[in-house]
Amino acid sequence: MHDYEDRLAIATPEGVQVELVLAGLGSRFTAALIDLVLKVVLLLAVFLVGAMLSELGAIILSVASLAIYIGYDIAFEVLAAGRTPGKRVTRLRVLRADGRAVDPLSSAIRNVVRLVDGLLLAYLPGMVSILVTRRNQRLGDLAGSTIVINEAGGRSLQTTFSAAAPGGIPTAPFLPLAGAVGPLDVTAVTAEDLGALRAFLARRGGLDPNARADLAARLSSAVRPRVGGATEQLEPEELVERIVAAKDGAPI
Repeated sequence: MHDYEDRLAIATPEGVQVELVLAGLGSRFTAALIDLVLKVVLLLAVFLVGAMLSELGAIILSVASLAIYIGYDIAFEVLAAGRTPGKRVTRLRVLRADGRAVDPLSSAIRNVVRLVDGLLLAYLPGMVSILVTRRNQRLGDLAGSTIVINEAGGRSLQTTFSAAAPGGIPTAPFLPLAGAVGPLDVTAVTAEDLGALRAFLARRGGLDPNARADLAARLSSAVRPRVGGATEQLEPEELVERIVAAKDGAPI
């Protein structure tokens, strides 16, 4: 599919528009193949244990096979921010259709449906669904209201906050930053990105704590692929602060 067709713009309730790059069939297939290999390794380990238990072995293997095939994906998606090992390698992430982090129910639904559009039918229903749906969703994504994004493609941000105080959008005071993290390379951060980040910093004090944390997570996740340095060591709001400080030439 063309790059234009693989982009999705989501407007958050806080007034920031985030453009997501949807994962295509090729990268999703690669991620699924990596995860399938790991699942087979787990199944072999269970098979060896089951073989030693003779009579119970067949029952254990049957239950474990289903648990691994379905539970593997649910566990990683919920506990590892939407990324199985295969998705981590290919820089993919599962999100809810509105851009929020995937929750246990959505993950469970999308992966139970994998019994229909996954390995048992050679992934054909899933591949067809990804190709023909507007958001590159397989049947499980449609049922669970989820999408899969490609973080390697980067995402752009656009702020739609109303005007702040006279004189433009002020940057809120920065929190103390850990000195152990080195300088960040923010040359790839665009002016639109910076505007959205500065608007968040200016408005964060008036946001509900949960909304503030959620918006900081979305913004940092969107711009993180464009930033060089040890960004994984920084919390979302701290990363936003450091990017703005680096762009403004403030000491960090």
